[in-house]
Amino acid sequence: MTTMTALIIDDECFAREELVELLADMEGINVIDQASNAIEGLKKINSLKPDVVFLDIQMPQITGIELLGMLDPDSMPNVVFVTAYDQYAVQAFEDNAFDYLLKPIDPARLNKTVNRLLKHEQKTHDLVQSMSPATLDQIPCVGHNRIVIIPTLEVECAFSDITGVQVKTATQQANSQLSLKILEEKTPLLRCHRQYLINVKSIKEIKLLEHGLAEIITHSDFSVPVSRRYLKNLKETLGFQ
Repeated sequence: MTTMTALIIDDECFAREELVELLADMEGINVIDQASNAIEGLKKINSLKPDVVFLDIQMPQITGIELLGMLDPDSMPNVVFVTAYDQYAVQAFEDNAFDYLLKPIDPARLNKTVNRLLKHEQKTHDLVQSMSPATLDQIPCVGHNRIVIIPTLEVECAFSDITGVQVKTATQQANSQLSLKILEEKTPLLRCHRQYLINVKSIKEIKLLEHGLAEIITHSDFSVPVSRRYLKNLKETLGFQ
């Protein structure tokens, strides 16, 4: 029998423990970890790659819905919402055949959900994508034993290095669990290099170099490379031919 791996993301400790106990009595599913907030949950989704995530909707700072928009559509797990909304509030999910669990969790309803996932009778991927936000207003980051939430509009650039994806503002820099692909698709950041995205409103000057290359200087005097492949698009975006 196929066994699915599961991750539980909920800011309420009691709710997580209750769900862990209920799932422990069911065959075909194994809870491999839990997270108490969306930022921690995002990190564990990326590292553990669970088959299914039981995701609370209402969490502080970043909600479950916002977390959906931060997942890579090519590798995202099945998602089951866990919500304290009453029956009428979740009707919208039910009308779209979107899976959810209502708190307090009914073991019979949970068993039905698990069986459906095991039998692949219901695929939630497309529905998750249809409900996830098209844009990200904030970017969760970690750095120096801290967690920071950076407003997207404050970002000067984002780039990848050996430590992962770095998000830089005029005053700080932190590591993000989001991929450059997600940041390019869901923020105003523009691709200017295979490893760099730039906020065009943060550009102070562009130095044109030899061989069709260029270098961006941001308002905080940070240097961002521009490759030949993306220079033309950057010029057109700024209104230059």
